[in-house]
Amino acid sequence: MTAEQPGHGYVTTEDSTRIFYKDWGPRDAQPIVFHHGWPLSGDDWDNQMLFFLAKGYRVIAHDRRGHGRSEQVSGGHDMDHYASDVASLVRQLDLRNAIHIGHSTGGGEATRYVARHGKGRVAKLVLIGAVPPLMLKTPNNPEGLPIEALDGYREALAANRAQLYHDIANGPFYGFNRPGATPSAAVSHNWWRQGMMGAANAHYLGVKAFSETDFTEDLKMIDVPALVLHGDDDQVVPLAISAPRSAQLLKNSTLKIYKGFPHGMATTHADVINQDILSFITK
Repeated sequence: MTAEQPGHGYVTTEDSTRIFYKDWGPRDAQPIVFHHGWPLSGDDWDNQMLFFLAKGYRVIAHDRRGHGRSEQVSGGHDMDHYASDVASLVRQLDLRNAIHIGHSTGGGEATRYVARHGKGRVAKLVLIGAVPPLMLKTPNNPEGLPIEALDGYREALAANRAQLYHDIANGPFYGFNRPGATPSAAVSHNWWRQGMMGAANAHYLGVKAFSETDFTEDLKMIDVPALVLHGDDDQVVPLAISAPRSAQLLKNSTLKIYKGFPHGMATTHADVINQDILSFITK
């Protein structure tokens, strides 16, 4: 691995995909690896990276394949490849005793990475508004989202991706559609900007990856301490089908539910979320 300049660079995965990453802080400090949500990029973690950098940690955030500044490839837009890509990043940066923090789709990616590739390299796991165990409605998951709702995402993306991303950012993602909310045009635009940097094909296929992947067995395999955070007003990943079930499946978990917090609470309530994560990783 050769960084293009200090603080960022690219790693090449097992199938020769180039993945962009940011890597800030002392190389001998404990690393924190951030896994972003759909259809965003490592930029979604700016607040957390600055916060934990100031606390003395080494902070790393990558752009998932087909997202942000990473290569816009045709294939591999599934959780197995996402996790394998993270494993390539971790190996090439030689990260050990790492804390992995995943939001939404990134929570699924982090879960699969820690379960399948993280043995001996991971200290703790944090899931924020994360998609595990399973979002899709199935006979064994009757409270999940119906496939028609997910097909709606795909249809809207194919028809007018820019409009879909505008609507998500200004509506359910941050709870800006709720009565009494104070929308931020800058926050919504930054979400839209990140989404439009990525590849439409990756985002289209990513809907299946985040909604139809069953993480039940992955969660059962994880034995490192895990913190599971979720807002009870999450309109994207409903609380009832996610965090409490993940916390039950994990061997060593702490569950915290925030009243009224939206899906994008790591942005809208960064001061609260950052402190709770800091308390967890330092205890």
